[in-house]
Parts: sequence; structure tokens; C-alpha cells
Amino acid sequence: MDSLPDRRTPGHRKPSVLFVCVHNAGRSQMAAAFVAVLGEGRIEVRSAGSQPADQVNPPAVAAMAELGIDLSAQTPKILTAEAVQSSDVVVTMGCGDACPYFPGKRYEDWVLDDPAGQGLEAVRPIRDEIRTRVEALISSLRLPEG
Repeated sequence: MDSLPDRRTPGHRKPSVLFVCVHNAGRSQMAAAFVAVLGEGRIEVRSAGSQPADQVNPPAVAAMAELGIDLSAQTPKILTAEAVQSSDVVVTMGCGDACPYFPGKRYEDWVLDDPAGQGLEAVRPIRDEIRTRVEALISSLRLPEG
């Protein structure tokens, strides 16, 4: 049974997506930024990490800047049970996080290379794979009109 709002119902609420990785400094930040831009404000999005880093990975910031998406003001955030509970879809980034489980949520695990410690050349294909997966995720959601 799908708990997401129905696309055909006018005025229904936005679906919410949470992206989780260990440091919330690369993959989850890029994914959240893509949802914010490609979802055109019709999706509530957040990201978090079980052990947040001090800052977003500079090559991830640079890779996204190449596409006109600014991550420079983002900061890694700690994963909370409340963030999971208030999300319709929880996407973990292949990092084996012990994410709190709540019945009725949609969980996905995206196995992606970790951009930590990698240069811009190595981060670009990770960024592009995240974009492809985000586009598929967005198309699977029931979005409010407009």
C-alpha cells in the first residue's frame, strides 16, 4: 500500500525525501540538491549523516557548481529518528548506516562510490549517477500540481 499522496488530488501535501550517508558531506548533499532543483519546490527534501563531517566535501561542491548548483552554504547534519519518521522516502547511500526503521516508509539503498578523499575527476561520475537516480526517484513520486 502506498502512503504517498495521490497526484490527482488537488492541493495535497508535498512528498518528503531524506537522504542519508555517514558524513552527510558528499552523496547525500548532492542528491538533496538535485531534488531541490529538479523537483521545482514540489518535494520536501533533507539530508543527514550518522557521523556528520565538519563541512561538505569540496570536490562535491565543485562538481555541483559545474552544473550551476551551489552547495557552498550547506552544512552536514546529524541523522535523527524524527527526520526519518517525518519522511515518506528514506534513501541510504550504500554506507551501511543503522537507520531507524518505521513501518510505512519507503526505503531505498543506493550503492554509490564515496566521493570522500577523491578529486573532482572521480566525483563527476558519482554526481552524474546520483542525478540519474534522483530523476528516477522524482518520476516515481506523486507530486502536487504546479
